[in-house]
Amino acid sequence: MFRNTWMEVNLDKVGYNLRVLHELCGKRLIAVLKADGYGCGDSQIARTARENGAAMFAVSSLDEALMLRNEGFDTPILILGATDDADIEVMVEENISTAAYSPEWVAKAAAYGCKGLRVHLAVDTGMNRIGFRNDEELLEAFNTLAKEGCIMEGIFTHFSCADCDLDFTNMQYERFAHAVKLLDYPFEWIHCDNSDATAFFKDPLSNACRVGISMYGISTYTDRLKAPISLYTTVIMVKHVHQGDKIGYGATYEAQGDEIIATLPIGYADGFIRANSGRSIYIDGQYCPVVGRVCMDQTMVRLEKEVPVGTRAEIFGSHISLEKMAEELHTIPYEII
Repeated sequence: MFRNTWMEVNLDKVGYNLRVLHELCGKRLIAVLKADGYGCGDSQIARTARENGAAMFAVSSLDEALMLRNEGFDTPILILGATDDADIEVMVEENISTAAYSPEWVAKAAAYGCKGLRVHLAVDTGMNRIGFRNDEELLEAFNTLAKEGCIMEGIFTHFSCADCDLDFTNMQYERFAHAVKLLDYPFEWIHCDNSDATAFFKDPLSNACRVGISMYGISTYTDRLKAPISLYTTVIMVKHVHQGDKIGYGATYEAQGDEIIATLPIGYADGFIRANSGRSIYIDGQYCPVVGRVCMDQTMVRLEKEVPVGTRAEIFGSHISLEKMAEELHTIPYEII
């Protein structure tokens, strides 16, 4: 390691979380590995997921799917996002499943030729992101793709409020159940539950659950999961400043007396955004506020007591939870990691 800033991912805890989630839902698990496994390393998380019972991987794009194939994973992979008709041959050759999500996509796929393509029909039940929005669209898509020789492997929807609105989730589920009943087809994969729904929503229809952020210990409905991710940096300089001295770009912080300031090699280029100014970092038993503006690759904090250069600083971990950091930044843990 040539820079003293790093994130630690405890794969044993990720594996434990997967086993707990499987116990909670009693269904096959689809491990969602979008965005480099939520920033935690797609191949490492994929290997852990496979070893702990995941039956399928889900990604957002073909390039993410191919990265896993190139790493040697032969596990079924589903692309949850948009794909191009020009890439159908690659998906068929690499045995990669994809979402069928709009009439326009179906028309292009049929025109290009999609025999042998594994598809999961996306049903829009109220999130209004992607998916077929009514019975007519869904039936036409199914009939067209089946006629063209696609393998009608699955059907799915996505709950938008599973963490906060049970009534809306129930409404989405009823719409999804209607769609599945309408098609009356023996899909191998029927999935609607995301991470939060996996922990509490006991539906009799689906046979698989998609788990993403819950692999990393984040859940609204269970406290059984473990937090496997920590982010650390180190103190690279300690200085004593006096009353009136200014810190950082724009001279936005002024020392109110004699103060001890430490510099850390982390900044907004690393995702430690400027909104962290004023928040605290844990260093050797101290909660140290960020002073001045966060720089591109360095940040200054105020110490209560001096520490040696090289002392570890926790951005989030056992003393500052990822959830707490997200709350203080008015965002969600996904965006941070």
